[in-house]
Amino acid sequence: MMGGQSNTSAPARRPGILGPFGIWIAAAVLLAVMPAIFNSPVSVTIMNQMGISIIFALSYNMLLGQGGMLSFGHAVFFGLGGFLSVHVMNYVEYDGWPIPLPLLPFIGGLFGLAFAVIIGSFSTRRAGTVFAMISLGVGELVAACSIIFVAFFGGEEGVSGDRTMGPPVFGTEFLKEIEVYYLTAVIVLIAAALMYLFSLTPAGRMANAVRDNPERAEFVGYSQRQVRFISFCASGFFAGIAGGLFAVNYEILTEENLNLVTSGWVLLMAYIGGIGFFIGPIIGAVLLTLLQTVLSNHTELWLLYVGLLFVLTVMFVPSGLTGLIMMHGPAYKAGRLPNLTKPYLIAGFPLLVALAGGVAVLEMLHHFNNAPVGDTEAHFFWMAVDTHNPIIWAVAIGVTALGTYATCKATPQIREAWSAANDFSTKGDGR
Repeated sequence: MMGGQSNTSAPARRPGILGPFGIWIAAAVLLAVMPAIFNSPVSVTIMNQMGISIIFALSYNMLLGQGGMLSFGHAVFFGLGGFLSVHVMNYVEYDGWPIPLPLLPFIGGLFGLAFAVIIGSFSTRRAGTVFAMISLGVGELVAACSIIFVAFFGGEEGVSGDRTMGPPVFGTEFLKEIEVYYLTAVIVLIAAALMYLFSLTPAGRMANAVRDNPERAEFVGYSQRQVRFISFCASGFFAGIAGGLFAVNYEILTEENLNLVTSGWVLLMAYIGGIGFFIGPIIGAVLLTLLQTVLSNHTELWLLYVGLLFVLTVMFVPSGLTGLIMMHGPAYKAGRLPNLTKPYLIAGFPLLVALAGGVAVLEMLHHFNNAPVGDTEAHFFWMAVDTHNPIIWAVAIGVTALGTYATCKATPQIREAWSAANDFSTKGDGR
């Protein structure tokens, strides 16, 4: 599904001006103008990383979101596809192989597919915890092999290449980041469209059925193992494309690109964004890439904030950020969404105050424990504060407590407004 679940009882809508391809055309236009909107070399690099993360997260969603397979080793296919792409890049440079650079990500995808066929042949026999543990074991095995088999993985130093040594493509040698960005954008569109089309195929639909009720899928004549195997192989192919695109962008692959940390990172992207929706991993990939590239430049505790975001998502919004947005669909269609504006504002302001106070306390605590002797000044929120001043501590803790208390007091009002906005038992708009 591109957005949320379809409502079969709703009246049919006329297709938009651009037809069923409207959202894809809009995405292509957005990708084309983004370099002009964020006109800086750093922004282009961040957008390239976003594109890689989007393909990687969508490929993982084919496992967890569509097939219900929780994997802790998905970075294996990402890393293997990237390593082969770097090697092919070197063959192009030193042996003169006439392979254009835009084909490298797809070569990496085929390598990821080959290993997905091998690994999936035994790992997809079971689902649930067994599959998760097998994926964890395979991931650790390949990560260990990356240190042992130096000829292919390059040991601790990894393998590097030069993307500019290949044959020019329409006069483009990919010397500039902006040229690599447009290549990344095209591949992102192609890969995302193919993954979306896969979700509409019988194999993609049956993956959802096997996820929800494997016994019933078997009853109607489909082998749940074969369905999982097909999804697993397709997921490995697109993860390999993401790895190949990583090799094109950064021209180096190391053990970090296929270890458990990378597998955990893609899980966070997919889950925080929302695994129940096709667009969910895209939102998660964009958000976590921003946290990794932008927030990490301002605080050393950025990983702590990512972990807190994941925990809060699991506890309060299991459907992810996209699910949180889609929950407002019925109220929007009924014209009752404005009724939620005032309660959200009443609770949103103290919530922001509580978050700001909590971040201040964490940053001050980190500075107090890790700053050099004599350094008493911490910098955050574009301010400088003395972490050895008890008054500053009292203010930060007090702001956090007051914001939390005000948010808790406003919560019943939100619940009441939410119930009223989603009460369709009576006719009319309910106001």
